[in-house]
Amino acid sequence: MDPSTAPRLGSLTWTPAAERPELLAAPVAAALGALTGPAWVAEIDADLADTAAFTEAYGVPLEVSANCVVVAARRAGQTELAACLVPATARADVNGLVRRRLGARKVSFAPQDVAVAESGMAYGGITPLGLPPSWPVLVDPAVAAAELVVIGSGTRGSKLAVPGAALAALPGAEVVEGLGRPVAEPPPPRSEAPTGRAPDDRDVGWGERPDEPSADDRRYQEDRPPHWGTD
Repeated sequence: MDPSTAPRLGSLTWTPAAERPELLAAPVAAALGALTGPAWVAEIDADLADTAAFTEAYGVPLEVSANCVVVAARRAGQTELAACLVPATARADVNGLVRRRLGARKVSFAPQDVAVAESGMAYGGITPLGLPPSWPVLVDPAVAAAELVVIGSGTRGSKLAVPGAALAALPGAEVVEGLGRPVAEPPPPRSEAPTGRAPDDRDVGWGERPDEPSADDRRYQEDRPPHWGTD
């Protein structure tokens, strides 16, 4: 794409990010110079920042968006934060590939307050651009290969559009094959005939992140027994 031409993505008006620093979190604005490609920003309603609401409200295809997931990896009594950038149509393989890649004994989703405090960004707007240099940034190949990817801006009031190759070239970034696992299709309607399985006898383990996790759900994810498998 022509770096001087604003993208056409949904109903949003995109402008060069360097011209609208007030729409970006401070660490993101400071890191724009580290990009090897253009960055565009569009202002949005902060209440519509979550991917599903954003897609519906502004008509940006889900396939163009990517989610940045912050994880906490534990090993040898130490905790390291890392970021995983996966297509919005997938979820990061946190308990399997990510754990092995980071050489950790256990990996879980970072608590909201920790992710916000350590990144300097708003929850729901955390993005790979401008993260602390000590954080590993794992990037799914589909994101790295995309001509343009819509990501957070560090705030909930805007979105960035950046070439995937520029995100893969960020300091600390590594493209990891198989990082994102496709989100499973919804199950077919339950038959009235008995199936031999209890209603909650599912193939989903505690390590899977629910769409709207409650406090108890988060506690269960953190306290997943180590003798359970990781996949």
